[in-house]
Amino acid sequence: MSQWSQVQQLEIKFLEQVDQFYDDNFPMEIRHLLAQWIESQDWEAAANNEAMAMILLQNLIIQVDDQLDRVSQEKNLLLIHNLKRVRKLLQGKYHGNPMHIAVIISNCLREERRILAAASMPVQGPLEKSLQNSVVSERQRNVEHKVSAIKNSAQMTDQDVKYLEDLQEEFDFRYKTIQSLEQNDKNSTLIKQEMLALQSMLNSLDYKRKEVLSKIGRVIHEIDMLMSNMLTEELLDWKRRQQIACIGGPLHGGLDQLQNCFTLLAESLFQVRRQLEKLDELLTRLTYDGDPIPVQRPQLLEKVNFLLYNLFRNSFVVERQPCMPTHPQRPMVLKTLIQFTVKLRLLIKLPELNYQIRVKATIDKNVSTVSNRRFVLCGTHVKAMNMDESANGSLSVEFRHLQPKEMKTSAGSKGNEGPHMVTEELHSISFETQVCLYGLTINLETSSLPVVMISNVSQLPNAWASIIWYNLSTNDPQNLSFFNNPPAATLSQLLEVLSWQFSSYVGRGLNSEQLNMLAEKLMGQQVSYNDYQLSWAKFCKEHLPGKSFTFWVWLEAILDLIKKHILPLWIDGYVMGFVSKEKERILLKDKTPGTFLLRFSESNLGGITFTWVDQLENGDVTFHSVEPYNKGRLAALPFADILRDYKVIMADNVPENPLKYLYPDIPKDKAFGKHYSCQPNEVSKPSDGGGKGYVPSVFIPVSKILNDCTEPHSPSDLLPMSPSVYAVLREHLSPTAIETAVS
Repeated sequence: MSQWSQVQQLEIKFLEQVDQFYDDNFPMEIRHLLAQWIESQDWEAAANNEAMAMILLQNLIIQVDDQLDRVSQEKNLLLIHNLKRVRKLLQGKYHGNPMHIAVIISNCLREERRILAAASMPVQGPLEKSLQNSVVSERQRNVEHKVSAIKNSAQMTDQDVKYLEDLQEEFDFRYKTIQSLEQNDKNSTLIKQEMLALQSMLNSLDYKRKEVLSKIGRVIHEIDMLMSNMLTEELLDWKRRQQIACIGGPLHGGLDQLQNCFTLLAESLFQVRRQLEKLDELLTRLTYDGDPIPVQRPQLLEKVNFLLYNLFRNSFVVERQPCMPTHPQRPMVLKTLIQFTVKLRLLIKLPELNYQIRVKATIDKNVSTVSNRRFVLCGTHVKAMNMDESANGSLSVEFRHLQPKEMKTSAGSKGNEGPHMVTEELHSISFETQVCLYGLTINLETSSLPVVMISNVSQLPNAWASIIWYNLSTNDPQNLSFFNNPPAATLSQLLEVLSWQFSSYVGRGLNSEQLNMLAEKLMGQQVSYNDYQLSWAKFCKEHLPGKSFTFWVWLEAILDLIKKHILPLWIDGYVMGFVSKEKERILLKDKTPGTFLLRFSESNLGGITFTWVDQLENGDVTFHSVEPYNKGRLAALPFADILRDYKVIMADNVPENPLKYLYPDIPKDKAFGKHYSCQPNEVSKPSDGGGKGYVPSVFIPVSKILNDCTEPHSPSDLLPMSPSVYAVLREHLSPTAIETAVS
């Protein structure tokens, strides 16, 4: 079943989540019509490879054209209209930046997998529940409403300033007219009446000036309160959501909405600034005793400039954290001399700033790290922000060719690179720029979340564990000494993050039973883990009891095994995986003989085994577990084919496949048939064997079970024997002879 088919079967509350991240950037009708094709492409790789992204974009347009031809024949007017619109969008919006559509589709597919994993959980995880808090959503709506109200107030004040300007011009005209008269004329009754009228106008001017200054003060106060409270909280929440998304959690939307709020507030502040400048002009033309402008205007202007400085400083954010293109699902882990990408955005989108802001990237600037190692950034580390590279027109800059290079220490050698010391060292990528606009000069600085520098890819698993632990445990963006005394993590939150590792990396998260097994693995016993605190050492540094590896190394090896060798089986949900031997036997003992399940080895790194239930002649139940298959064996023979062809020799019996039903009662071929590399009895003709008349050989895994042994021998006895040869042997040799040959 395709991922999209699974999505369509979700409950309405999950479908509403899916609806939130499909928009005009990637319309849902394309996801629906091209589901199989979209899921078969590697969008993650294309998101960091421009040539590959361009090819996928062109192929996507071809697929849309094919659908357009089909619906045109069916005369489906609505779908024809929508597909033409989508085709125009793809060609116009992404032709200059094909990687952007790859990023969008990759994120959508990943978010679908996360929602599917969440739907399989009995309850929503604590982290995800906190991110979807209704109070947060209400605050988002309030911020947008208040920003809109402030913008309207600033525009209304513009009209008041215009009225004040017109009133003063009329006063100036009438006053200068009287001043131009002869002295005799000034004593006339008519002129005295005009002077009284002018005094009344001056009173009105004074009142209007005070009123305008009061309105400007209220607008400034409203902006100040909004920035100090709700907008700051909203920005911090977005940064927290970004942290969680980086370690596999829900996608962090909302930056476009924040950009709209920041931009409108900046426009309102600049509008107020112009209003204050206009009042200064009016002041030079007319002033009087008790004039409020010279008293209030300097204070208001100072406050406006202060708010603009703060608004700009908060608007400079890291939109996409540093990430190596070779490891898109392991952000913030950087390898020396390997390129990484990072994207910055200024949330104040003003046309005057396009190509006017140059951003410089540095590493560990003005930061005292706990490491003796020092790095420099090679490559293009100064670039201009612009609105042309982003599909949504945001004012941003993306560094694509930065490389960290380690500097030699004063002693002439590189820093200490112990297995945990290196992966617990945190570093910071910093960015600085300067904005010059309307007479203001504002220096801006921001930094990435802490990154881990590795010099060998073997350090990647432990480095990623550090990134997970940091971003799970703190929302401090720059605590580089975090691992001097790492805090404990709530076990329930950690298990939720571990499930995200599976949903984001291998397409299917963990259910509650699988998470319970991991909790027992971590705690050594069955526990209620809602409020249990787990230490960093227990997670990543201390060996599991009786083992030579840590919990995290064991789990990371399983992720690697799934990704490289059993991904389709895992996505289909046929690998129970995380189940203890004791629980395994409880599940199988009452099942039909030949029922089996698949679980990950607890004693071997990156191993998978299967256990089946059998019944002895006296009616007793027995269990058989095959020695775990590791990636070396699975590279030679697909796991689905192993399950199909697996044979055991029981005493003097003919070799047979004991695997009949996948737990609980799914016929084996029904579960795995579509994953077999060929039909079980298919025999190639000699001419198909690659030349010279050879019959192609196949590996058949065979185990021998003795009467006094409940466990089969190693499955490593892989006999290079074609199905046809094996059939001939069964016809002409006795079971004893075959057993002797196998032995």
